[in-house]
Amino acid sequence: GVKMADLVTLFTEIGLSEQKAKETLKNEALSSTLKEAITLARGVAGLAGVDRPTGTLLYSLASRLRDARRLAFLTEHIALRRISTELQLSAALEYVKSHPEDPIAAQDFQEACGVGVVITPEQIEDAVEAVILKHKEQLVKERYRFNMGLLMGEARTRLKWADGKIIKNEVDMQVLHLLGPKTEADLEKKSKVPKPRAPEQDRKEESAGNGAVKLEGRSLMEQLRGEALKFHRPGENYKTEGYVMTPHTMRLLKEHLEITGGQVRTRFPPEPNGILHIGHAKAINFNFGYAKANGGICFLRYDDTNPEKEEEKYFTGIRDMVEWLGYKPYAVTHASDYFQQLYDWAVELIRRGHAYVCHQRGEEIKGHSPPPSPWRDRPAEESLVLFERMKKGVFAEGEATLRMKMVMEDGKMDPVAYRIKYTPHHRSGDQWCIYPTYDYTHCLCDSIEHITHSLCTKEFQARRSSYFWLCNVLDVYCPVQWEYGRLNLTYTVVSKRKIIRLVETGAVRDWDDPRLFTLTALRRRGFPPEAINNFCARVGVTVAQTTMEPHLLEACAREVLNDCAPRVMAVLEPLRVTITNLPPDTQVEVRVPNFPADESLGSHSVPFSSTVFIERSDFREVMEKGYKRLTPEQPVGLRHAGYIISVQQVIKDASGSVVELEVTCTKTDAAEKPKAFIHWVSEPLPCEIRLYDRLFLHKNPEDTSEVPAGFLSDVNPNSLQVISNALVDRSVGGAKVFDKFQFERVGYFSVDPDSAPGKLVFNRTVTLKEDPGKI
Repeated sequence: GVKMADLVTLFTEIGLSEQKAKETLKNEALSSTLKEAITLARGVAGLAGVDRPTGTLLYSLASRLRDARRLAFLTEHIALRRISTELQLSAALEYVKSHPEDPIAAQDFQEACGVGVVITPEQIEDAVEAVILKHKEQLVKERYRFNMGLLMGEARTRLKWADGKIIKNEVDMQVLHLLGPKTEADLEKKSKVPKPRAPEQDRKEESAGNGAVKLEGRSLMEQLRGEALKFHRPGENYKTEGYVMTPHTMRLLKEHLEITGGQVRTRFPPEPNGILHIGHAKAINFNFGYAKANGGICFLRYDDTNPEKEEEKYFTGIRDMVEWLGYKPYAVTHASDYFQQLYDWAVELIRRGHAYVCHQRGEEIKGHSPPPSPWRDRPAEESLVLFERMKKGVFAEGEATLRMKMVMEDGKMDPVAYRIKYTPHHRSGDQWCIYPTYDYTHCLCDSIEHITHSLCTKEFQARRSSYFWLCNVLDVYCPVQWEYGRLNLTYTVVSKRKIIRLVETGAVRDWDDPRLFTLTALRRRGFPPEAINNFCARVGVTVAQTTMEPHLLEACAREVLNDCAPRVMAVLEPLRVTITNLPPDTQVEVRVPNFPADESLGSHSVPFSSTVFIERSDFREVMEKGYKRLTPEQPVGLRHAGYIISVQQVIKDASGSVVELEVTCTKTDAAEKPKAFIHWVSEPLPCEIRLYDRLFLHKNPEDTSEVPAGFLSDVNPNSLQVISNALVDRSVGGAKVFDKFQFERVGYFSVDPDSAPGKLVFNRTVTLKEDPGKI
């Protein structure tokens, strides 16, 4: 009790309120720093010297200073009144943050903090006078409605170190002098002009949550270049919150800058044991995009430290997808390229007393707060011999590991650096039987490649301290790890394990089944890479984890496809129409624009003959109110052909289904304008069309509270509908796999790899408009 009471007294003596003093005590680090600062200050200025204004600055210093080595230096400046305003203190803190090396150049420091700058009342008076003169006209017009803060701000810019209060008083006085006291009119409440409300649809666009997409937004490149990211400049790693300095840091950063020439360097480090999905698209865009936006380079580094999982197809698949999204790696590297260097460093780590060989079994060190290793304090020489034996294959798998002596943020003790695996590695064969872990490898590979910004998802935040620790105890260049939020999508699963289950149970065909959200599946479904990149830009470079709805991605696709997918005509459920007043051998070529909105983008021709096929739903035998298309009483126009058709005869089969219509046609300009125009095909090509819907019925199929029986029970039985005898116009005859089209009035479609000569297969990427039922 006594000690606490003493501290409360100490803190109130320098001007803290009793409540603030007690609150400060709850924060042990802050109280001990503040106590030290007060003791130091009194040593310099005597007991009476630490008055209330000084006390306030000391408190501010204690709560804002990151580097404890600078406490005495800054405290002395405050105690001697060299630093006497918050403004100066902020400048001083900024200065020590960007000059971590000893000694601090006193003169340079004092200039940066305005030490000894005396500002006379005359100077303040002159500065305020000049500012008021500049705005005089406006001031006289608006009187006291003028924004006085503007005058304050401009006067302060002219006199950087002047006391704000004095400036404010001077501004108030001179304004009073110019305008005289406030009149009745000045005191009247200004009637608020209501802000014009945004039109309904614009307001809805704002929040991405209610289904409308906020399609406007800054491009990813602008965001990555912009101030949204408070990233350090290359070589200024030490300015980052939490970065750990050692006596070698500045030398290592200097060497790093000589090697990189100050270039931004990032990396995208996937494990080559699976297929990339929509979440990875954010990581690819973020790492490659940040480098590209800042004139830097990005490595594609396969984190292939686990010999059991890797397969060649994953390596090529990952690279293909990176390039498909439009990025080119500066170099393709592998963690395994550095196995020898990593091993040499591990030996050095043992030598320096920071790692040991441990014989606890895997199951012993799993779980919450496992027992500390009985081998933690064995002599380094012993561990060196045993580590060598691990490498030579003396131990069985699981009999020995190499562990690092450190505690991670989440309380995990002594993470494993090396484990034994007798599995040949896809690149190094059986040269090694010990393999490094992610915790050990990742930061060291970043260091070897001189990465400036190591961007990773939030769940690696717990490994940040191990990242800095390892580079520092080995005295190698230490990059900065920055975390960002993962991108998740509803109505889908992306984990490798779950997709394998879906393939095994036959719910989907393979990794690239168009109902999945792997990148290969999105490509196969016809999503343009730009749409995926735009989607990532809309999600934004957020630190928070974001969960998005698939229809937002679909909206991005529509936006791109509308501009790049040429229009063609296709009929999903054909109904034969014979035009009786055209000779049977009629052959006309009709020009159809590729993009009706811009005729200059070319056109293609389709045949028009006496037999055409229309969509079954575009004819109704019985007229209904509001139905605008073809009925026995109501003619309809054929798009692009220049003809209107009228039904003469409805032909049915034995069961009473309509199988054919006989019609007559007239030229569009010779008849009154019909209520609607429909699409059609003539002499068409047969094709198969696949229509997709959500793969799962619930928003979060993995959430057992939503889907108690597990995600496999939630598969939507109608997620795929195959139309095997659709018809498409002849102009697409030469289409290649992944070519994209808009089928007029039907949707956007892409050519599937299953297509064969004479039988094209199309996947519907998205409908033309968002289905209102989906929001």
